[in-house]
Amino acid sequence: MRILITAGPTREPIDAVRFISNRSSGRMGVALAESAAAAGDEVTLLLGPVDVTPTAAARMRMYQFNSSAELKQLLEAHFHDCELLIMAAAVADYRPVCVHEGKLAREGAGTMRIELQPTPDLVALMASRKRANQRVVAFALEEKAHLEERAAEKMRRKGVDAIVANPLGTMESSRITPVWLTAAGERDEPGRMDKADFAGWMLERARAL
Repeated sequence: MRILITAGPTREPIDAVRFISNRSSGRMGVALAESAAAAGDEVTLLLGPVDVTPTAAARMRMYQFNSSAELKQLLEAHFHDCELLIMAAAVADYRPVCVHEGKLAREGAGTMRIELQPTPDLVALMASRKRANQRVVAFALEEKAHLEERAAEKMRRKGVDAIVANPLGTMESSRITPVWLTAAGERDEPGRMDKADFAGWMLERARAL
């Protein structure tokens, strides 16, 4: 199967040295790419600014991005070639309206205001463009108390075929406590797992979509 996977955070620049980002480690997306490559799938990994390097990099195509705009360009370039898109990247929800050239100077001890604008909803955008032979899987990082409710709503709103409901504690961790939900009404909860083990578990279900 031809699988396109996104992993890691985005960095939305404020100036030449500062940016808005999040704590995503990229481990989940990289684990998915490694598991798929080991199973013989044709893998393309779009990898954000992380310290994790796939051990099976030689068996996959890999492209790197920093900002959500760069990730959008890569998705538009490679989505048409895949049968399955797994959006494991943690794309920033907002980015600065203006990116300053050079480095912003600190003047006195006053406050600074940065105006933000929404980033494109890349999951919804790709889902709206999928062909009959393509499937899209997303991740939803939510507070545990509202985990499945918000993940299911996100799945419907974005038009994806399945979603991994993911509690906040997963970020930066080597383990995950997921709930697998599909647009067809399926639900599966494998319990707490290493991300590497979950990758194989999830790929079996994603291929069956």
